[in-house]
Amino acid sequence: MVATIIIIVIAVVLVGGLIALYNNLVRSRNKVDNSWKQIDVQLKRRHDLIPNLVEVVKDYMSYEQEVLTNVTKARSEAMQAQGPAETAKAENMLSGALKSLFAVAENYPDLKANQNVSQLQEELTSTENKIAFARQLYNDVVMAFNNKVQTFPSNVIAGAFGFKAREYFEAPEEEKEPVKVDLR
Repeated sequence: MVATIIIIVIAVVLVGGLIALYNNLVRSRNKVDNSWKQIDVQLKRRHDLIPNLVEVVKDYMSYEQEVLTNVTKARSEAMQAQGPAETAKAENMLSGALKSLFAVAENYPDLKANQNVSQLQEELTSTENKIAFARQLYNDVVMAFNNKVQTFPSNVIAGAFGFKAREYFEAPEEEKEPVKVDLR
Protein backbone atom coordinates (compact mmCIF):
# COMPACT_ATOMS: atom_id res chain seq x y z
CA MET A 1 0.00 0.00 0.00
CA VAL A 2 2.80 2.43 0.91
CA ALA A 3 4.65 1.53 -2.27
CA THR A 4 1.55 2.29 -4.35
CA ILE A 5 1.14 5.68 -2.71
CA ILE A 6 4.81 6.51 -3.34
CA ILE A 7 4.48 5.51 -6.99
CA ILE A 8 1.33 7.64 -7.35
CA VAL A 9 3.04 10.63 -5.72
CA ILE A 10 6.08 10.26 -7.99
CA ALA A 11 3.83 9.96 -11.04
CA VAL A 12 1.86 13.06 -10.03
CA VAL A 13 5.09 15.02 -9.47
CA LEU A 14 6.48 13.91 -12.85
CA VAL A 15 3.28 14.71 -14.73
CA GLY A 16 3.04 18.06 -12.92
CA GLY A 17 6.66 18.82 -13.84
CA LEU A 18 6.07 17.93 -17.48
CA ILE A 19 2.97 20.11 -17.60
CA ALA A 20 4.90 23.00 -16.00
CA LEU A 21 7.76 22.63 -18.53
CA TYR A 22 5.33 22.48 -21.45
CA ASN A 23 3.42 25.54 -20.26
CA ASN A 24 6.67 27.41 -19.71
CA LEU A 25 7.72 26.66 -23.28
CA VAL A 26 4.35 27.83 -24.62
CA ARG A 27 4.59 31.09 -22.63
CA SER A 28 8.12 31.67 -23.92
CA ARG A 29 7.07 30.98 -27.51
CA ASN A 30 4.21 33.46 -27.13
CA LYS A 31 6.62 36.09 -25.78
CA VAL A 32 8.81 35.60 -28.87
CA ASP A 33 5.79 35.98 -31.16
CA ASN A 34 4.59 39.04 -29.27
CA SER A 35 7.98 40.73 -29.36
CA TRP A 36 8.19 40.09 -33.12
CA LYS A 37 4.80 41.76 -33.54
CA GLN A 38 6.11 44.76 -31.58
CA ILE A 39 8.84 45.10 -34.19
CA ASP A 40 6.17 44.86 -36.89
CA VAL A 41 4.23 47.70 -35.26
CA GLN A 42 7.27 49.97 -35.25
CA LEU A 43 8.26 49.01 -38.78
CA LYS A 44 4.75 49.78 -39.99
CA ARG A 45 4.98 53.20 -38.35
CA ARG A 46 8.30 53.74 -40.11
CA HIS A 47 6.82 52.60 -43.41
CA ASP A 48 3.86 54.95 -42.94
CA LEU A 49 6.13 57.95 -42.30
CA ILE A 50 8.23 57.47 -45.39
CA PRO A 51 5.56 58.35 -48.02
CA ASN A 52 4.85 61.57 -46.12
CA LEU A 53 8.54 62.39 -46.06
CA VAL A 54 8.94 61.61 -49.76
CA GLU A 55 5.90 63.73 -50.59
CA VAL A 56 7.24 66.72 -48.65
CA VAL A 57 10.74 66.56 -50.10
CA LYS A 58 9.59 65.79 -53.65
CA ASP A 59 8.87 69.43 -54.45
CA TYR A 60 12.28 70.55 -53.24
CA MET A 61 14.23 67.72 -54.78
CA SER A 62 12.79 67.69 -58.28
CA TYR A 63 16.19 66.77 -59.75
CA GLU A 64 16.74 63.89 -57.36
CA GLN A 65 14.01 61.54 -58.54
CA GLU A 66 16.28 58.50 -58.48
CA VAL A 67 16.87 58.93 -54.75
CA LEU A 68 13.15 59.21 -54.08
CA THR A 69 12.44 56.21 -56.30
CA ASN A 70 15.02 54.16 -54.39
CA VAL A 71 13.42 55.06 -51.06
CA THR A 72 9.97 54.15 -52.33
CA LYS A 73 11.22 50.86 -53.80
CA ALA A 74 13.11 49.94 -50.63
CA ARG A 75 10.01 50.73 -48.54
CA SER A 76 7.90 48.48 -50.73
CA GLU A 77 10.38 45.61 -50.45
CA ALA A 78 10.64 46.07 -46.68
CA MET A 79 6.87 45.89 -46.32
CA GLN A 80 6.80 42.53 -48.16
CA ALA A 81 9.68 40.93 -46.23
CA GLN A 82 8.92 37.87 -44.09
CA GLY A 83 10.83 36.49 -41.11
CA PRO A 84 13.71 38.02 -39.15
CA ALA A 85 16.50 37.47 -41.70
CA GLU A 86 14.60 38.73 -44.74
CA THR A 87 13.11 41.63 -42.77
CA ALA A 88 16.52 42.64 -41.43
CA LYS A 89 17.98 42.65 -44.93
CA ALA A 90 15.07 44.64 -46.41
CA GLU A 91 15.00 47.12 -43.52
CA ASN A 92 18.73 47.68 -43.85
CA MET A 93 18.29 48.44 -47.55
CA LEU A 94 15.57 50.91 -46.58
CA SER A 95 17.90 52.50 -44.02
CA GLY A 96 20.53 52.85 -46.74
CA ALA A 97 18.03 54.50 -49.08
CA LEU A 98 17.01 56.90 -46.30
CA LYS A 99 20.67 57.72 -45.65
CA SER A 100 21.02 58.64 -49.33
CA LEU A 101 17.88 60.77 -49.13
CA PHE A 102 19.12 62.65 -46.08
CA ALA A 103 22.59 63.08 -47.57
CA VAL A 104 21.11 64.61 -50.73
CA ALA A 105 18.72 66.75 -48.65
CA GLU A 106 21.75 68.44 -47.09
CA ASN A 107 22.10 70.32 -50.39
CA TYR A 108 18.67 71.99 -50.05
CA PRO A 109 18.65 74.70 -47.36
CA ASP A 110 14.95 75.47 -47.88
CA LEU A 111 14.13 71.81 -47.33
CA LYS A 112 16.11 71.69 -44.09
CA ALA A 113 14.18 74.72 -42.84
CA ASN A 114 10.76 73.26 -43.70
CA GLN A 115 8.71 72.64 -40.56
CA ASN A 116 6.99 69.55 -41.98
CA VAL A 117 10.34 67.99 -42.77
CA SER A 118 11.55 68.82 -39.29
CA GLN A 119 8.50 67.18 -37.75
CA LEU A 120 8.86 64.09 -39.93
CA GLN A 121 12.52 63.96 -39.00
CA GLU A 122 11.67 63.92 -35.30
CA GLU A 123 9.02 61.23 -35.78
CA LEU A 124 11.39 59.12 -37.84
CA THR A 125 14.14 59.48 -35.25
CA SER A 126 11.72 58.48 -32.50
CA THR A 127 10.54 55.51 -34.56
CA GLU A 128 14.12 54.41 -35.23
CA ASN A 129 14.76 54.40 -31.49
CA LYS A 130 11.61 52.36 -30.87
CA ILE A 131 12.61 49.88 -33.56
CA ALA A 132 16.02 49.48 -31.98
CA PHE A 133 14.44 48.87 -28.58
CA ALA A 134 11.93 46.37 -30.03
CA ARG A 135 14.73 44.49 -31.82
CA GLN A 136 16.71 44.29 -28.59
CA LEU A 137 13.66 43.02 -26.68
CA TYR A 138 12.96 40.46 -29.41
CA ASN A 139 16.52 39.13 -29.29
CA ASP A 140 16.38 38.94 -25.47
CA VAL A 141 13.14 36.97 -25.59
CA VAL A 142 14.47 34.70 -28.35
CA MET A 143 17.56 33.99 -26.25
CA ALA A 144 15.43 33.00 -23.25
CA PHE A 145 13.22 30.80 -25.45
CA ASN A 146 16.17 29.17 -27.19
CA ASN A 147 17.77 28.45 -23.80
CA LYS A 148 14.64 26.59 -22.76
CA VAL A 149 14.44 24.69 -26.04
CA GLN A 150 18.09 23.66 -25.88
CA THR A 151 18.69 22.93 -22.17
CA PHE A 152 17.77 19.89 -20.12
CA PRO A 153 15.09 18.94 -19.05
CA SER A 154 12.92 21.31 -21.07
CA ASN A 155 14.66 20.25 -24.30
CA VAL A 156 13.04 16.82 -23.90
CA ILE A 157 9.57 18.38 -23.82
CA ALA A 158 10.51 20.85 -26.57
CA GLY A 159 11.66 18.04 -28.83
CA ALA A 160 8.58 15.93 -28.12
CA PHE A 161 6.18 18.77 -28.91
CA GLY A 162 8.04 20.35 -31.83
CA PHE A 163 9.34 23.55 -30.21
CA LYS A 164 12.25 24.80 -32.30
CA ALA A 165 14.87 27.48 -31.60
CA ARG A 166 13.99 30.85 -33.11
CA GLU A 167 16.05 33.08 -35.34
CA TYR A 168 17.62 36.26 -33.97
CA PHE A 169 17.11 39.61 -35.64
CA GLU A 170 20.58 40.41 -36.99
CA ALA A 171 21.74 43.38 -38.96
CA PRO A 172 24.69 42.98 -41.34
CA GLU A 173 27.87 44.57 -40.01
CA GLU A 174 27.96 47.27 -42.69
CA GLU A 175 24.40 48.32 -41.89
CA LYS A 176 24.67 48.67 -38.11
CA GLU A 177 25.09 52.44 -38.21
CA PRO A 178 21.94 54.43 -37.39
CA VAL A 179 20.17 56.40 -40.07
CA LYS A 180 21.28 60.02 -40.00
CA VAL A 181 18.14 62.13 -40.02
CA ASP A 182 19.57 65.55 -39.21
CA LEU A 183 18.24 68.01 -41.79
CA ARG A 184 19.05 71.16 -39.85
